[in-house]
Amino acid sequence: MNVDWSGFTPAIAAAGGLLIGAASVLLMLGAGRIAGISGILGGLLPPERGGGWRLAFLLGLCAAPWLYRLFSALPPITVQAGTPQLIVAGLLVGLGTRYASGCTSGHGVCGLSRGSRRSLAATAIFMAAGFATVYVLRHVMGN
Repeated sequence: MNVDWSGFTPAIAAAGGLLIGAASVLLMLGAGRIAGISGILGGLLPPERGGGWRLAFLLGLCAAPWLYRLFSALPPITVQAGTPQLIVAGLLVGLGTRYASGCTSGHGVCGLSRGSRRSLAATAIFMAAGFATVYVLRHVMGN
């Protein structure tokens, strides 16, 4: 296994984690809502269509890399998948999010911090599926 030590940035990762936690806490205290991205985005679509706070949260999420770019260079992005693979992967993530009644941010960040057993089970399944996918791709398929 090769470790990309230049990409190992624990201080930046910790700062990002603190910002995610702070945003989650502020949303919970200020609006009484969970910072689960799938629920926030889903709330903008019919039949719900509501909440200016949802749009503001998503715009802030999209603006973050642009703000980061003012202070530091963004890391290079490389995608080793074709458009059909990305479409299928996105649809599978969306389907899994519906079946799990939430996404990794809702369950992993907000649910676990509230001690939710359902979120613990969902996060364990997310992680196991990720580990299994990496194992199959790396060791079975040799990618």
